[in-house]
This record gives sequence, C-alpha cells and structure tokens, in this order.
Amino acid sequence: MLSTVSQQLLNVIMLGSLYSLVAIGFTLFFGVLDLINFAHGDVFMLGSFVALFLFMTVAFFSGVNFFTVLLLFLITGFIVVIAGLLIYKLTIKPLATSPPLMMLLVTVGVSIFIREGVMLFFPDGASPHPFPKIFPETTYTFLGMNIPAGYIFIIVISIFLVVAMSIFVNKTKLGMSIRATAQDREAALMMGVDIDKTIAVTFIIGSLLAGIGGILNGAYYSTIKYDMGFIAGIKGFSCSVVGGLGNVYGAIVGSFVIAFLETIGAAFLPFGAEYKDVFTFIIVIIFLVIRPSGLMGEKKFEKV
Repeated sequence: MLSTVSQQLLNVIMLGSLYSLVAIGFTLFFGVLDLINFAHGDVFMLGSFVALFLFMTVAFFSGVNFFTVLLLFLITGFIVVIAGLLIYKLTIKPLATSPPLMMLLVTVGVSIFIREGVMLFFPDGASPHPFPKIFPETTYTFLGMNIPAGYIFIIVISIFLVVAMSIFVNKTKLGMSIRATAQDREAALMMGVDIDKTIAVTFIIGSLLAGIGGILNGAYYSTIKYDMGFIAGIKGFSCSVVGGLGNVYGAIVGSFVIAFLETIGAAFLPFGAEYKDVFTFIIVIIFLVIRPSGLMGEKKFEKV
C-alpha cells in the first residue's frame, strides 16, 4: 500500500510540474493584459510537434545523444517564442483598444488555426504520433517507487524553468516592468514602462514555458496528437483559476492541486481513469463556487 501511495505521489509531482508550465502562461497573460489566451494550449501542442519534426531530422543525420537533445530544446524554444511573438504582434496588439471580448475571440481563432494547421500540414497530422525517447530509459527504485530516469529529467527541467522565470520576474528590470504592468498598467505607463515591450516579453516567457512543456509532455506520455492542446489549455486555465488567476505562485499551487485530484481520482475511484477529466472539472467547479478568487487570490482580485 505504501509503495502504491508513493508511486501516486510521484505521478502528482510529474503532472503538477507539467501543468505549471502551462498555467503560468495563462496567469501572466491575464495579469499583464487582462486576457484569457485560449491559443496558449495550442502553443504547448505546437512545441511537441516542432520537437518531433526536429528530432526526426537531426537524429537522421547525427543519431541520439546529449547534444541532439539539447539542440532539440533550444531550437524548439526559439520557434515557439517566434510563434508567441507573432500571435501578439499580428492578432493581439492590433486589438489593444478593442473590448476584451474581441481579443478573447481572436485567441480562439488562433487556437483553431494552429490546431488545424498541424492536422493538415504535418505528415499524417490527424493521427497520434509516437514521441521519441529523448531521455535515458534507466529505472531506479527508491522507497518502493519505480522512478524512470525520464521522470527525474522532466521534474528537474520543470523546476529549473519555474525558478528561472521567478528570478527573471523578481530580479530583472524587465521582470519588474511585468509586475508593475500587472499591478497598475496606467501607473506603469506614467513611470516610463514600455508597455508594448513588456507584453512582448510576457508572450516570450509564456510561449517558451508552454513549448518546453509540450516536449516534456511528449516524453512523459510517449504520444502526441494535434488536438491535445485543447485539453492542456483547459487544464492550465483551471490550474491558474484554482490558484488565483493573475498570481504566478497561485498558478503553481493550483497545478499541484489539480494534479493531486486527478491522480487520486484515477487511482482509487471506480472507473476513475476513464473519467478523470470529468471528475477533476467537477471538483474545480465545486471549488470555485466555494472560493471563486482562488487559493492565493484576493477577494478584490488584485493582480500580482
């Protein structure tokens, strides 16, 4: 029994780490732009397909090694950052003075564009694709748990990205501009903050986290599909709402709460594995009725 519980806790850490990479983007976009970016989940999906294409290309010429995988992460990160910037420059920025509903609808359109584009133009894009083994296949045993080396890499990379993002937001000038814009956009503008540059950097951070998250998700599940960004986006958004939309640390806490509910429900409830998504969203709805501001949100909904 103890080994089963330990194994499920490992799964919670895994899922929570992956969900955090998506949820942070949602909360950053909302904090800076008051925008729910429904294209964010498909940037996550795009990262996994870009990585798959690059892996097939690079591995064909040089085989699989540490430098191949590192190159895979670097190039994929660069491409999804460009994609995020294009989403901002071509769709969000021109509607900056429009009602929020217009920007929301545009992100839905961009989401459909990315998803259908992958389905149509990626070879056999409508079918699930096996994702390559980019991490060692060694398995370790600790406290009754079987821990694949890939799990360790995924958790460590996720923690590194979240810590790096936190340091950037809290210790750099651009990061402080993001925080200032999130707290009071008008005041930040009067203090000389370049709002356009700040928003662009926000899209860079959010897209990079989501794109790398897509690679890690493919490595974890060993399969990717063109429509997986929809569920990833809904779960990332739910995590950020549970934690307190607009609060970065709340998004991380919410991610682990959702991961815990999903994992425990799938492991210990009858038919839990088949209905884990339904069970999770029911709990989210109940939770939001009880505390709509989220675990770390303010009742006034002050954005951080």
